[in-house]
Amino acid sequence: MSAPDEAGRRMLMPAAAGLSSVSVIVVNYHAGSCLLDCVRSLLSQCGEVVIVDNSASDAADSSVQNVREIYRGDARVLLLPQLTNLGFAGACNIGVGAARGDWLLFLNPDCVLHEHAVSELLKALHAAPDAGMAGALLLNPDGSEQAGGRRAVPTPWRSFVRAFGLVRFEKRYPRLFSTYDLHALPLPMGPEPVEAISGACMLVRKSALEDVGLLDEGYFMHCEDIDWCMRFRAAGWQVLFVPDARVVHAKGACSQARPVFVEWHKHKGMVRFYRRHFRHQYPGVLMLLVMLGVWARFLMVAGASLLRGVLSRFRAGRASG
Repeated sequence: MSAPDEAGRRMLMPAAAGLSSVSVIVVNYHAGSCLLDCVRSLLSQCGEVVIVDNSASDAADSSVQNVREIYRGDARVLLLPQLTNLGFAGACNIGVGAARGDWLLFLNPDCVLHEHAVSELLKALHAAPDAGMAGALLLNPDGSEQAGGRRAVPTPWRSFVRAFGLVRFEKRYPRLFSTYDLHALPLPMGPEPVEAISGACMLVRKSALEDVGLLDEGYFMHCEDIDWCMRFRAAGWQVLFVPDARVVHAKGACSQARPVFVEWHKHKGMVRFYRRHFRHQYPGVLMLLVMLGVWARFLMVAGASLLRGVLSRFRAGRASG
């Protein structure tokens, strides 16, 4: 799908106040039918949808085929196929370069927006000029709140507390044993500042992005969103959680194709994140132990994933035999 001229794209933007200035950036990677559901939920809530297709070089992937056929000639939908998988941060930055809006909504392709979700995010940012980004209430398909939509920064200590179950002491020693996920807390009555939101859904003020800079492409996937939130807050911009903006997130839909690949980059991102933000706060020996813990966790998670794959193929073979 070729890029239409700017005048043609502006003509087809929705008339709702403010929504026409919102550009949505979706990074696709083997999202399957989720991508079409995502686009359908978007087009009444934004001015344009920019899809950066990281799986375009994979002939076996047909994620964008239905989108291309249904929205062929629709100036609101722009497809940007990539010759290689750029990772999440790199693809998002490509989308930023193509987007026309003053507000940029970064959205995973396995997300479906409730009605007025973008309006609620936009309203929260308009009401808080010092806020640079806002995140939605992420819901599991069963309607429960998903972990990660609102959170504290996962420092090495908080990650240790969570990994070894020490969070059970949180009520007695809240300052020492608190975890970073906040989804177990009651929902606030309205938008509230948090330390971090999820990259699955974040509306960003373009002027704040220009102040802070693009996503760090040193992260291939995972942790780049928390890194960005920390950079926004360090530059004086608030990060908001908006409970009235609701988004259903089929978490993991895009990572099922290559689980070990995803886990490798997830843990590699953790190492980069810890080194970048905490190496001056933790003694060298302690930071080394943190790094060893990250890679030990990767070996356990990847080994379990490989074992499940072997068992699944074995059972399938026995069933077919």
